[in-house]
Amino acid sequence: MYDVDLIPLGASARLLSLDDLAEGIQKALPTRVRLRELHIELEETLDPSRQQYHSTLLLVKLLEHAGEGESKLLGITAYDLFIPILTFVFGQAQLNNRAAVFSSFRLHNEFYGLPASGNVLRQRILKEALHELGHTFGLRHCTTRPCVMNSSTYVEDIDLKPRDFCLPCIEHIRLLV
Repeated sequence: MYDVDLIPLGASARLLSLDDLAEGIQKALPTRVRLRELHIELEETLDPSRQQYHSTLLLVKLLEHAGEGESKLLGITAYDLFIPILTFVFGQAQLNNRAAVFSSFRLHNEFYGLPASGNVLRQRILKEALHELGHTFGLRHCTTRPCVMNSSTYVEDIDLKPRDFCLPCIEHIRLLV
């Protein structure tokens, strides 16, 4: 069984329902999830011209501040994320390694001019968390439908996929545990 450290990045991430997220992760994966506070200065990852945070640099900061260990590190932020070659990313993870980060920024209905929905937001957050954690277990984007490891370019892609791993993906994870 793996431990997952769920780490809020930035004050607004603490406002999300992290207990619900931890419970959802534990139901989907053979993991124990614990909330962990790390005091990471996010300003160093901000690109002022884009008003977005560089997700690769956030991964580096997670690893630097977490120290040695075996636990998976899952950072969650409410800030908009990017990598230089893309306009934005929902999240990013180290393939077959420890760290992952994702953002709720573009997961809110309000971002798209739609009415707020706490239930939709919780589902999207859980799916993105599981997706990024799947990468840390060595999973690539899955072409089996439906699977939480399906690639998501748009928020509608997240809505269409389930919060579950397909059988080959979950079996891959179980072999590691």
